[in-house]
Amino acid sequence: MSKANPFVTINDFIPKSVQILRSGYSRSMLTKDIFAGITVGVIALPLAIAFAIGAGATPAQGLWTAIIAGFAISALGGSRYQVAGPTGAFVVIIAGVIADHGMDGLIAATAMAGVLLVIMGASGLGKLIKFIPYPVTIGFTTGIGVIIAGGQIKDFFGLSIPVYPAEFFARIAEAARYSGTLDLPTFGLGAATVACILLLRKFAPKIPGAIVAVALVSAATYLFKIPVETIGSRYGAIPKGLPTMRLPIADWATIRAVFPSAVTIALLGSIESLLSAVVADGMTGDRHNANMELVAQGAGNVLSSLFGGIPATGAIARTAANIKNGSASPISGMIHAIVLFVFTLFLSGLASAIPLTALSAILLVVAWDMSELRHFLHMRYAPKSDLIVMLVTFGLTVAIDLTVAVEVGVLLAVFLFIRRVSETSAFGPVIDLQDADSAGEAPLRLPKGVEAYEISGPFFFGTADLLQEALEQVQKAPKAFILRLRRVPSIDATGINALATFRTHCSKHGTTLILSGVLEQPRKALDSIGLTERIGPDNIFENIDSALERAAEIAGGRG
Repeated sequence: MSKANPFVTINDFIPKSVQILRSGYSRSMLTKDIFAGITVGVIALPLAIAFAIGAGATPAQGLWTAIIAGFAISALGGSRYQVAGPTGAFVVIIAGVIADHGMDGLIAATAMAGVLLVIMGASGLGKLIKFIPYPVTIGFTTGIGVIIAGGQIKDFFGLSIPVYPAEFFARIAEAARYSGTLDLPTFGLGAATVACILLLRKFAPKIPGAIVAVALVSAATYLFKIPVETIGSRYGAIPKGLPTMRLPIADWATIRAVFPSAVTIALLGSIESLLSAVVADGMTGDRHNANMELVAQGAGNVLSSLFGGIPATGAIARTAANIKNGSASPISGMIHAIVLFVFTLFLSGLASAIPLTALSAILLVVAWDMSELRHFLHMRYAPKSDLIVMLVTFGLTVAIDLTVAVEVGVLLAVFLFIRRVSETSAFGPVIDLQDADSAGEAPLRLPKGVEAYEISGPFFFGTADLLQEALEQVQKAPKAFILRLRRVPSIDATGINALATFRTHCSKHGTTLILSGVLEQPRKALDSIGLTERIGPDNIFENIDSALERAAEIAGGRG
């Protein structure tokens, strides 16, 4: 393991597919992967189209994203079972970027997010993403679910709204305003799609409910010539040829404009992909490689952007379906992409008959699943600070912007963490001088003219002011001041500066500062900045016995 970066090892950059092929890939494994890949490909078909349309992109962009990014992420990823493609979490971000910066801005943001994901994986941050606070993730995922649901009102009910706004509350207002334009056939087909998905989920969970519901509703629409809007009537036929490869627009103005969105895409993509990988590990007992997974996610998004695609990440529902249908390796994820490729080239005409209300129905079900309402409501039993973080993140996601919500949510969580760590740290006069190594011996006594204080917990910027508070408590400057650090596991630059300031104060008042029980990390930090020499090596001791002897010498005038 590298001493420079404990989060990265050479094995972090070997794709899981390579590891499996090296260990021996059998014919039976291939058979399992083919069956699982075909099944997941069928499941992914309506989802790729629905997520793209819900975000304001074209059906073709959704399909080619699932094909290109899905294949690359399975081939290069660090998870044995991960299946990637467009997901509901990105719908809100994509729609916002398209509204603000156009399609070229979205493609540029996707490419930049891909590069950021590669950097995150290469630097070992994959193992740190798990520290994103739970209240933040539950807040923005629930918020995303609400926004996705709000975006489907127009197509699900067949409302004749001239301009459907991007903002959630504006959409609700416009939907209420034009509620009298409800189209019953459209609403009926949408409701039938939801009912079919839920019934199959309950009574036949192994059957892909989305594809069956879409097929039945599309067939009914075509056979009975039901007058509803379809993919073909709004977007035209899906192009059967291969997409044209071109570099994203990368002028400085575009980069500056879309960089915040790129950061959000990268952060959300890393969280969702690693969460999906963790779910897969829990279902199978396997163990994913977080850093290689992020590198693969980044590569997949860069490739997607080169062909005009949209952001992609690991999809929990498709990954779970992959496992349940017998996947043996990442080859199944690659086969899923091939299935979508064959459909796009030879059968894409069938997609033109899909009613838009059916795709809205799928997104409504996805929104409900994403909202995790049970977990959201259960947070009311959590500490009030965590509840506030979740509600703020949720509110900002719905009312303002997901980028702002994630940034503010994480910042609030960091402040709360600092406060909690500060509360676990303590600083005050030493009452019991008995050292752990002196158990059973007579209690140690504090010499006259000597003060002894002890710090417990990390000594960092959140607790550095404790030293200043201690100075205010001391009535008269002592001849020696023992600072006991046996319970300080770490110290940062702010803590070191506070200690240096404290030493200067002691020196001005004729007080000798003595350190006792300095642990490894604090000692190295003091050495590296030269504070050890300023305090004096002869004033730093491993235990309180030696520190008291030194203090007695100073107090007696022999120091």
